[in-house]
Amino acid sequence: MGKDEHHITNRIRELRFHRGEMTQGELAERTGVTRQTINAIEGNKYSPSLEVAFRIAKVLGVPLTDVFRHGDE
Repeated sequence: MGKDEHHITNRIRELRFHRGEMTQGELAERTGVTRQTINAIEGNKYSPSLEVAFRIAKVLGVPLTDVFRHGDE
């Protein structure tokens, strides 16, 4: 098993675009985190808590599994 097999990726940027080109700042405000946090999550530099992950999915209007993927999926 390689290191990347355990890496969590996301589609936040793509999903923001499909939600009327929502900015990172707008998503951050609606999820209760900073824009820097959204930027770090989106850039796969930081994995959100489960609570924040669910809030992101809710704001984006999709199931959690449509936003985040585990490296071996």
